[in-house]
This record gives sequence, C-alpha cells and structure tokens, in this order.
Amino acid sequence: MPQLDTSTWLITILSMIVTLFLMFQLKVSKYNFPENPEQKSVSMPKTNTPWEKKWTKIYFPLSLPQQQ
Repeated sequence: MPQLDTSTWLITILSMIVTLFLMFQLKVSKYNFPENPEQKSVSMPKTNTPWEKKWTKIYFPLSLPQQQ
C-alpha cells in the first residue's frame, strides 16, 4: 500500500491562508466606514397607559382579613 505524500501540505495550507486573508482584506476595503461615529440619543416616547391614570393598591392574600 503506497504512503500518502504530505510534503506539499504545508505550502498548500499556508498559501490558502494567505489567499483567504488577502481576499478578506479586499472585501473589507471596499466599505466606507464613518471616521468619527457619534452616539445617537434614543428617547422613547412616553405612552399613557390606563393603569397609570389612577391610583391602585395591590392587596396580597396574606394581608387581607381572614374570611370565615
């Protein structure tokens, strides 16, 4: 049974990594990135909900008088 020749694997793998790196650099260099990104202020509009208009009290079952 013949042995697998692995002597060229190092050059093949290294050249593939270099090629992928260069292709990635070319892809990324086509994009225009902002030079000074500024943070936008996000303000949520206040919504009025029905339960905010009136005063409510929450009664816990243990704080209610005992029913007999």
